[in-house]
Amino acid sequence: MTAESDLAALTGLRSGKSSFYSQYRGAQERAERVLHALDLIAGALVRTVDGPETVVSSAAQAAREHLQADWVVFALTEGSLPAAGLRRLVLGPDGIPFLVGRVTGPPLPYEVTECLERIRDADTVTGKSVLQGRHAYVPLVLDGTVVGAIAAWTPVGRELDGTDGAVLNILASQTAVALHNASLYEGITTLLDRSEQAHAQLRRTAADLAVRNAELTGMQRELGAVQRHRALDDERHRIARELHDSVTQAVLSAGMQIEVCRSEIPDYERTERLDLAKEMTRRAVEQLRSAIYTLNNSSDRHTDGLPEMLRQLGVVHEPDELKVTVRVRGEIRELSAEVEHALLRIAGEALFNVAVHADADRATVTLRYGSGHIDLAIDDDGSGDPAALRERLRESRGRDVDGHGRGLANMADRAAECGGRLVIRRSRLHGIRIQVNLPVEEVA
Repeated sequence: MTAESDLAALTGLRSGKSSFYSQYRGAQERAERVLHALDLIAGALVRTVDGPETVVSSAAQAAREHLQADWVVFALTEGSLPAAGLRRLVLGPDGIPFLVGRVTGPPLPYEVTECLERIRDADTVTGKSVLQGRHAYVPLVLDGTVVGAIAAWTPVGRELDGTDGAVLNILASQTAVALHNASLYEGITTLLDRSEQAHAQLRRTAADLAVRNAELTGMQRELGAVQRHRALDDERHRIARELHDSVTQAVLSAGMQIEVCRSEIPDYERTERLDLAKEMTRRAVEQLRSAIYTLNNSSDRHTDGLPEMLRQLGVVHEPDELKVTVRVRGEIRELSAEVEHALLRIAGEALFNVAVHADADRATVTLRYGSGHIDLAIDDDGSGDPAALRERLRESRGRDVDGHGRGLANMADRAAECGGRLVIRRSRLHGIRIQVNLPVEEVA
């Protein structure tokens, strides 16, 4: 079996070449773009109870943000959804709204006004989606009838693709239902004054709204779960890259030491070189065993949240002489996917550094749930110097570096992106303590 096939069997990668990593990053960027779009859609549609106008504005903003569009048109056909209120909305450059038919503003581009009139007329509006170059048109269909459409024009250089079409179709279909529900919701007060039959219909409508809102909330939870799974998958690929660099170098270095021992050298030097080769080989085996455990425990498997994922990371980064303990303090609650992802990646980077660089016997991961905040601390009993690590962090932020040496800066950046900060100090275990404090809001 070749070295390349060995690497593929251990890491799940088709190749260890650098070109594959750029392909992986491209796929990851597309996945992140879709996840962000679905999150925008879910956020727009849960505004049902705020009324039809809020639903229209939120849907148009979601389309604009995903497509980075210069112009977005939202319009309903004449006579459809009479209780919808806001029937025509145009978002211009920089998100400037044009409330068509209500406020006199600057003249709109010809293609925008033509599109508005075509959608308004129920006889000319088309029920077929169009995705061509930089123009997108997607109809709003409710119970088999076209009730309106969303159209957009992207800037030069932003060509539309199949992913954009799928996102817009999801947005249009769900917006039509949400707009219908919002119209029904606004009629609840009127229905309360009618007959008992109207009251029964109202209860059925309210129950339907509750079910649909529960589905939308479930969509947001599923998005969080997808991001948690992706975080673990990112960890597996990161370990694969580290193995490609560190294990290969260790094995080659050990082979070079053995090759020197075959020549005429003093016995004491031969013994030293053989001991060094043995130590390099042992380290390589430990990293391979850690990677094999990670890759055998696929990120597709269901997880029970952040504490369980931290325990999995503790096992991933646990060579024979390092004992990792995970402790959880406070009442466990669900966090946003962004905060969970940041904490998991910070813990993974810190534990990897302990396992490879700290010469430690034990490490402790402590997760503490507080009121309005969450703390993560990684302690070890190794030989690291807090002052030296703080200086290394300052240096890495002050100049461009390649992939090596960016671990501390990446951890600090993740903490800052979530509104928190990373602190490096001496641990009570006499090694290093990496501590992060993040403000959090409880997920409903």
